Order: sequence, then C-alpha cells, then structure tokens
Amino acid sequence: MALPATSERFTFGVYCTWPEGERWELIDGVAYAMSPAPDWPHQGLVATLTAVIHAYLKGKPCRVLPSPLDVLLPKGDEADDQVDTVVQPDLVVLCDQSKLTRHGVRGAPEWVIEILSPSTSSRDQREKRELYERHGVAEYWIVSPTERLLWSYRLEGGVYGKPAIYDEAMTASPRAFPDLTIALTELFADIPRAA
Repeated sequence: MALPATSERFTFGVYCTWPEGERWELIDGVAYAMSPAPDWPHQGLVATLTAVIHAYLKGKPCRVLPSPLDVLLPKGDEADDQVDTVVQPDLVVLCDQSKLTRHGVRGAPEWVIEILSPSTSSRDQREKRELYERHGVAEYWIVSPTERLLWSYRLEGGVYGKPAIYDEAMTASPRAFPDLTIALTELFADIPRAA
C-alpha cells in the first residue's frame, strides 16, 4: 500500500486496517514503509543476537522478541487504537511482562536493538533514537553490518548521552545484564565485509 504524500496523521486503529503482508511504522502519526525487506546480513545479525540473548535469558523473567512485533508507544493513557506511534524494532528485550498485550508490546521495552539497513539507517539513528529516549527505553543499541560497529546509548537522567562505540575487536554488554558479553568478532563472523 503506497501512501500519498500527505499531512494526515494516522493511529494504530487505522494502521490495523492496512493490508496484511505490508510492514509500516508510525512515528507521531507519520507513516513510514518498512520495505524493501532487509537483506540477509541484517537478518543474520537479528538471528545471532536473538539466539545469544535468548540463551542468556533462559530462566530469567525477561524475554527477547524479534521483529515483526508492534511496539506501541502511547503519549498517555489513550486506548490502543488511538496511539499514534507504533514501531517494529529488530529486537526488544522486555522484563515487564505486564506490557505484553494481544497487539504486541505497549510501552517502552528495557532494551531495543536496531540493525542498520540502507532504507532505515537515518531514521534509526535520528528519529528512532530520539523517540526511544523520549519514551524511556533504558538502552538502545544500533548495529551497523557494513561498518561492523555497535553504538550503545544508555539513558542517564532521562537523556541519551554520547554513545559507547564498539568495533569488531571488542565485546559489548548491556547495563541491565553486565555478565552477558557479546563478542563482536563472533557477531560479525558470517557477515561479508563491505567492498
């Protein structure tokens, strides 16, 4: 479904009427197409991170959930169909199970990971970073398959400061799980280097 250039704002209620098989995000009512589908290095990183995080969380009260999964970020206590911000992060780690709904997740997950794709790179690095900060996502990771880098933003006093930047020779750990170490050499092992 191609949306015309418009100043119209959409809500989750309208979003739910759009054809199945199409992926969209709404940020403050503005619709963004999630296509074309991600390439295999992107999906390979999603699969590897999901497996590593899932194994670590086994027996713990948190869970890792890969996309596609709707994450509704309400401005207040509005009904789900009136929420105007719905995103599909590549991975979310959710510890507050009360945020799970029949629609997906309502409210900020504790940890969000986005893998950069050419079609979403600038939105992930700007709009979505600001969005996650505003909604209180405690930690936001951005992973670049082409640069083989990881940026980790951590919420301090309600804002993200300068990110910690990890290259492929380093290991990264989320603040909430300091004993979960992700070796970037292993993370990027099967990902081809950019030409």
